[in-house]
Amino acid sequence: MLQDFGLYIVMTKPVLGYNAFTQICVEEAIPMLQLRDKHFGDRALYELSCELQGITKGSETRFILNDNPLVAQLAGVDGLHLGPEDLSPQHALQVYSAKRILGLSSHSTAEATSIIGDYHNASYGIKPDYLSFGPIFPTPTKAIPDAPVGTDQLKSVISIAPMPIVAIGGIYPENIISVLQTGARNIAMVRYFMQADSKSELRLRITEIRSIIKENR
Repeated sequence: MLQDFGLYIVMTKPVLGYNAFTQICVEEAIPMLQLRDKHFGDRALYELSCELQGITKGSETRFILNDNPLVAQLAGVDGLHLGPEDLSPQHALQVYSAKRILGLSSHSTAEATSIIGDYHNASYGIKPDYLSFGPIFPTPTKAIPDAPVGTDQLKSVISIAPMPIVAIGGIYPENIISVLQTGARNIAMVRYFMQADSKSELRLRITEIRSIIKENR
């Protein structure tokens, strides 16, 4: 089973560009880096995924692709992430190797509880390596945002989950401590890192968040 890993960065149109952003993440040993961009066609997504997997290969950074199991398999990425609105895990694993990382999203306690129940069901046969839960706070990242779940529900889900839970959604330096106080050990952030407009600024932001996580665990 995948162990708690700490910081998880989701890439969606970083100001620095995907390649430069990924290179910094590798140099900073970010444990989990996901590419989430719904605007790419399959060919463009495959080409970019191959480039980014080439940058992360042999490093401590595991490269995760969102939503597209076929491209994930062909590009040889480290992991696949699926949301409730994406292809089901059963269908995805028909084309994507079950030996790699599989992460799932949940946007409510009911969704999370259902996935956790399936995890304990031996006949179901699918055990995600981690489960993201959120948005914790309001966020404009998605065109049609999900309702925020809040820290109380996060704490409840963490208490019953057999796999690492990744808190995600609207998390910034000013509210991350309240997330960590729930017992969360894995934090995903998007916009705060995407908005970094220089390599030095991105490094500073990574250092800042890591320090907050370390001091408040």
